[in-house]
Amino acid sequence: MSYTAHPSSIVDAGAEIGAGTRIWHWVHVSAGARIGERCSLGQNVYVGNDVLIGNNVKIQNNVSVYDAVTLEDDVFCGPSMVFTNVYNPRSAVARKDEYRRTLIKRGATLGANSTIVCGITVGEYAFIGAGAVVNRDVKPYALMAGVPARQIGWMSQFGERLELPLRGDAQTRCCQTGLTYLLRNGSCILEE
Repeated sequence: MSYTAHPSSIVDAGAEIGAGTRIWHWVHVSAGARIGERCSLGQNVYVGNDVLIGNNVKIQNNVSVYDAVTLEDDVFCGPSMVFTNVYNPRSAVARKDEYRRTLIKRGATLGANSTIVCGITVGEYAFIGAGAVVNRDVKPYALMAGVPARQIGWMSQFGERLELPLRGDAQTRCCQTGLTYLLRNGSCILEE
């Protein structure tokens, strides 16, 4: 075994887990899950069967990653944040054939107690604030907050707020890395 798992965790036979991944107390990883290298699954995490988790993903305590969710490399899931997989659940109505796929792209941060409603894409390096409820696609580098979440700014790959307007054309540098970010046609991009 090239990963470490606490004795209280359950890793079902068939789960694929990459080297250097750490699985903490009371975690359950389902048989069909695929988890990359150097990930950390905090206390009381659940990972469903139809879940793909990239490399270097950090999932903090009390997060359930349900079927139809994909987390690309370097995603951070804050404590007690929530994924859904059925848009209109009812206890008396079976809807397992109606799961909506959710994609969290590389480097995105999902803050503590945030909720990601199923069927959306969160763009690269987007930053979802604590407690936000995201019910529509999120642009790369967007800073989102509120219920429902709305864009309030832009974030760098380093996790620093960028001095850019929400619209128009502009450019700025990350104060930590010196990398230049351009705002063009309502999208933030890293200058190459």
